[in-house]
Amino acid sequence: MQIVDRRLNPKSKSLGNRQRFLRRAKAEIKEAVRDAVKNRKVSDIGSGEDIAISTKSLREPTFSLDSKSGSRDFVLPGNNDLVVGDAIPKPPPAGGRGSKGSKDGEGEDEFVFALSRDEFLDLFFEDLRLPNLIKAKLKSLETSQLVRAGFSTDGPPSKLNYVRTMRNSLARRIALSRPSLETLEKIEREIALAEAETPPDEGRIEELRARLARAVQLRKTVGYLDPLDLKFNRHERVPKPTTQAVMFCLMDVSASMTERLKDLAKRFFILLNIFLKRHYREVQVVFIRHTNVAAEVDEETFFTGRETGGTVISTALVEMQRVIDERYPLSDWNIYAAQASDGHNFGDDMEECLAILEGNLLEQCQYFAYIEVGSTDDGPYPPSEVWDGYEDLVGNHENFAMRRVADAGDIYPVFRNLFSEEKTKSG
Repeated sequence: MQIVDRRLNPKSKSLGNRQRFLRRAKAEIKEAVRDAVKNRKVSDIGSGEDIAISTKSLREPTFSLDSKSGSRDFVLPGNNDLVVGDAIPKPPPAGGRGSKGSKDGEGEDEFVFALSRDEFLDLFFEDLRLPNLIKAKLKSLETSQLVRAGFSTDGPPSKLNYVRTMRNSLARRIALSRPSLETLEKIEREIALAEAETPPDEGRIEELRARLARAVQLRKTVGYLDPLDLKFNRHERVPKPTTQAVMFCLMDVSASMTERLKDLAKRFFILLNIFLKRHYREVQVVFIRHTNVAAEVDEETFFTGRETGGTVISTALVEMQRVIDERYPLSDWNIYAAQASDGHNFGDDMEECLAILEGNLLEQCQYFAYIEVGSTDDGPYPPSEVWDGYEDLVGNHENFAMRRVADAGDIYPVFRNLFSEEKTKSG
């Protein structure tokens, strides 16, 4: 979002202070956007948002004289109640800061304004460190196709509708009584028979010749094909309605997955969902959470559920396969999956995970991304059971990608291969 200050620089307020005010207001807006992301659904993140920031952030800094320095003279009136050394009682507060509102109902606590869809996405992507080219693709990339949209009276010859044009020509010729060639030949035969009679009937011959002349003139006046008869096929470009996709969000929700790690995972799922909505008219999202057991849940339970336990990742893959078999036939749906975990899993379970992925699941998926969330404050990423187990899949399957994420700025590399592939196709 761009904040443009078009006011003139007023007296006693420096331009530098105003710029600091604008930067402070933008920081408040970004913080409000981050809070909104936490409370919004993954599938609704592409729309706009009403953002509220404190009015305190909208006040520009001002300069005033320091009351504790300088030399000032006062003229104070006398009184009959107080003498030197008496304590003056504190006056009652004018508005108060308690939980109750003012008696007249007036006040101003927050400033609320609406961000458009593009402004919201700009602020959402800002701390993801996405290149500008990728931002533009996420906001503008759409698939469409040409569909029939009736007829028009002009167009290129290649789009001429012959059937509709000839139908209009025939209707016009019938309405204007344009004689056919058969009619002219019939009149000519009648003239020849009249001339062959003995003696010839000059009156009838003259009448037939007049009829022939009128018929010839009418054929010349009413053309066989007129510009008004032409009809051209018209097409319009509309969003492609034949493609649909389902995105599976798989997340480890054991005790080691903290709220911060879940927030990183949610940002990853949001970004993937936005990408898919640029390619497909209909995108459905399936949420699967797991500990040592897995279950399909709604989004609120997916991110806020309190259940905990051990970690068995294969249960989530088995649940995903079950949902695909029951509801999403491969002939009608494009399958995408995103798995988020902190990398912990029972060691004996990794063989089962690899067997499921290489057996059917990766062949059914257009793209499968694994994101490992965690902290790297103490140095490089520590080794994990899941990362070591999945490394062999990267080289054997082009539709499988895995990345590590420590903060929001690391999320983009997960999508680098995906967008590079799209760039190659579009180029």
